[in-house]
Amino acid sequence: MPKWSAPLQATLVWSVEGLVAGVDEAGRGPLAGPVVAAAVILDDRKPIQGLADSKKLSAKRREALFDEIRAKALCCSIAQASVQEIDELNILQATLLAMRRAVLGLRLPPKLVLVDGNRLPVLEMRAEAIVKGDATVPSISAASILAKVSRDRWCVDYHQLFPEYGFDQHKGYGTPEHLAALRQQGPCPEHRRTFRPVTELLR
Repeated sequence: MPKWSAPLQATLVWSVEGLVAGVDEAGRGPLAGPVVAAAVILDDRKPIQGLADSKKLSAKRREALFDEIRAKALCCSIAQASVQEIDELNILQATLLAMRRAVLGLRLPPKLVLVDGNRLPVLEMRAEAIVKGDATVPSISAASILAKVSRDRWCVDYHQLFPEYGFDQHKGYGTPEHLAALRQQGPCPEHRRTFRPVTELLR
């Protein structure tokens, strides 16, 4: 089956008959933890107010929208690629893998998949990449919120196992506090060995 990658036209979403899914990810930049992707098919009969790029929303607002999206969407799916897969494949390929898993996990198969960014996972249905789609396409915004909240929750849970790193605060990003903990403690099992600050500590 071909992978579609033609430029998105303004009328494309409305000219495709069938369900449209939005896809986005969270966690490409952190030094630790999985990369998480979500796919969402919204229900036009149950509009959700306030959908936006998850990075522009407060944590409290993301949490509220997470529950509303799960309750009102026709279907949604959350998937991830592990730290081991990130180190084996590289972060881009692991991200695309997580996106593919999210789409394949949808209960209802979409006719069109709209993906945030400029790269597409390998899919059996038509797909379009939309730069900054998380700010302009509601289903992608919804997916960005599901992915972000899911990954943040993972970080809070993982903090219980390794509280010395402060994952509940920095969510795996390379903050000064995180880097200081890395230098003092060394990497934990969920640190990405192929990311430079971690790699340097392993030499």
